[in-house]
Amino acid sequence: MVKTGPDSSPQVAEGESAEGYHRGLGARQIQMMAIGGTIGTGLFLGAGSAIAQAGPSLILWYAVAGAVLFVVMRALGELLVYRPVSGSFAEYAREFLGPFWGYATAWTYWIMWVTTGMAEITAAGQYVHYWAPGFAQWKTALISLLVLFALNLISVKVFGELEFWFALIKIVAIVGMILVGVGVLTIGFSAAGDTASVTHLWADGGIAPHGVWDSTMTLQIVLFAYLGVELVGVTAGESKDPEKNIPRAIKSLPWRFGIFYLGALIVILSVVSWKEFQPGISPFVAAFSKIGIPAAAGIVNFVVLTSALSSCNAGGLYATARMLRTAGRNGHGPKVLGRLTNRNIPAVALTVSAVTMAIGVGINAVDPEHAFVYITSVSTGGAILVWSVILVTHLRYRRAVRAGRVAASGYRAPGAPYTNYLALAFFAFVTVLIASSSDSRVALYVIAGWLVLLGLGYGLLRRQARARRTAEPHGRR
Repeated sequence: MVKTGPDSSPQVAEGESAEGYHRGLGARQIQMMAIGGTIGTGLFLGAGSAIAQAGPSLILWYAVAGAVLFVVMRALGELLVYRPVSGSFAEYAREFLGPFWGYATAWTYWIMWVTTGMAEITAAGQYVHYWAPGFAQWKTALISLLVLFALNLISVKVFGELEFWFALIKIVAIVGMILVGVGVLTIGFSAAGDTASVTHLWADGGIAPHGVWDSTMTLQIVLFAYLGVELVGVTAGESKDPEKNIPRAIKSLPWRFGIFYLGALIVILSVVSWKEFQPGISPFVAAFSKIGIPAAAGIVNFVVLTSALSSCNAGGLYATARMLRTAGRNGHGPKVLGRLTNRNIPAVALTVSAVTMAIGVGINAVDPEHAFVYITSVSTGGAILVWSVILVTHLRYRRAVRAGRVAASGYRAPGAPYTNYLALAFFAFVTVLIASSSDSRVALYVIAGWLVLLGLGYGLLRRQARARRTAEPHGRR
């Protein structure tokens, strides 16, 4: 079994991981991060255009994508219990697929979340326009980034607490919508009471009113909505009792998917016919307005704002910093990225991510409408690559267990390896869908270009490493 990194030490202080992180994330925060990671702007905003395109059949695609992501998370969970480390999937890829894939996974996950973070902080500026239309969008984006950056520098416990409350706001909003919708359907109160009916799910033009192909094309939007479900894996190195808390969080995924995605969509599409939803308008806003709840737009706008900040906080800053530090410790990036502060925070890596995201504020200001579409497509493409690497890494891990080279995990993924192959086939199918659309095809060009850059960068790193070894006295290694 390989070590966790070149600066690993057999002496681990109490309350710290082998990589030097402080295990400051408790069960309460891990559970909330796991829930919050599955609820993003893809559901609050993206579902509007997906409903207009797919109709009620969107519920089916959320169920299918949820089942596939559960397979990915069970595979990741088995690896996490085998060896809980921060920057987990990059570390496992390095161990079981080779140094290049560890390097490529870390940097791909970084660019995936940095670009997503660019979109989220720009979106935060747009949301604030609802209350302060005269306040410059770039100012809100910059202030949001600076505040989240400062909070992440303090301690992992502060980050976890902030993410806990962000997730709680999203959960309360969705549960509240579901309860109100059930009340409308059963009791018939509000302006929507006379027309609300579960028959909307099949009676208004059928389950897939625009045809199966148009319905299937929404899978890219659906997968973007699930972006972040893997964040639990990044927290492994800073989780208290990860062998117990992480499997518990992963086991709860089915009911979380069932309630927050399927439950919300079933209720919304029963209360309001799919024909009344429009692209660019949150289905939650549309449903609340139809029901007649006061200040519906303001309530949902606040929830969507916290969702954007949550995504920037958890993925754009926290996860990217841990992945960059993994790259720095493994020799896959500048060594300075691997440094920790006396508070056990990867401040250099965190700063690099924040500065890169700040550049995105200006980029999005030039053409925010098209930039957001391109960025979400690239993020989805990057996520598919990372999720696929997790599945293949898990297959290699199982092979190593059978050969007796590594210890078996106490938390095994059911159905493997067959479920892994099915999930990989699903991701291949979605990639074909992305290629077939002119709007999203640009993502594949970007990913292809990114892989070329990764190959060139890895070749440069290897040449530098060989040069250093040659320059060492007496060929010392």
